[in-house]
Amino acid sequence: MQKLEQLYEGKAKKVYKTDDPNLYIVDYKDDATAFNGLKKGTIVGKGVINNQMTNRFMAKLEKAGVPTHFVEELSERETVVKKVSIVPLEVIIRNLSAGSFAKRYGVEEGIVFDAPTIEFSYKNDDLGDPLLNEYHTLALKLATPEEIAVIKQYAFQVNDFLKAFWASCGVTLVDFKLEFGRLDDGTIVLADEISPDTCRLWDSKTHEKLDKDRFRRDLGGVEDAYAEVMRRMKEAL
Repeated sequence: MQKLEQLYEGKAKKVYKTDDPNLYIVDYKDDATAFNGLKKGTIVGKGVINNQMTNRFMAKLEKAGVPTHFVEELSERETVVKKVSIVPLEVIIRNLSAGSFAKRYGVEEGIVFDAPTIEFSYKNDDLGDPLLNEYHTLALKLATPEEIAVIKQYAFQVNDFLKAFWASCGVTLVDFKLEFGRLDDGTIVLADEISPDTCRLWDSKTHEKLDKDRFRRDLGGVEDAYAEVMRRMKEAL
């Protein structure tokens, strides 16, 4: 497969065309951003970890009945994915209170919810990714009622899988963000990534943060935290 011109460069990845019009190559970077790009830095080795972790999870999720854009891992940082048009929704599943939820509603971090919650944000950096409900999503024509139902079903399936997997590694899945895309025939598939960039992961015993919050909050030890969750994942697979 031949890598052609770069189509897009985001905060964490570059996307390239290939000689197959239905396939792209994603190249994961070590660049780190927070607060809608206001804070910038580098997490050495992050791209390698995020690429490999995402691919392993997506392969497992495919077998569990959640379709994804994953095709093939090319190298430590590069992966072949199906061409999708991204649904402009960030889908956030929360199992415990943390981050913006705790801040927004004035509650402490670490409250375990009776059932997972789901939030939608409008994927738009210029607007600060504002929260949406389903009525807003329909009004803005971001997704159809059928697509929203499928996205919610898949998101909760992903949560069930990831929660159980991370629990087996001594890690609590606090919350995470997903993105979905449409194939040319309109099929909804899981896209983007599943990594310490997009998941809040706490050590089950110590509650030590093992994710991007270490970068956001200047806690130090960011590279070590990413390496630790990758080590635990590999041991469990």
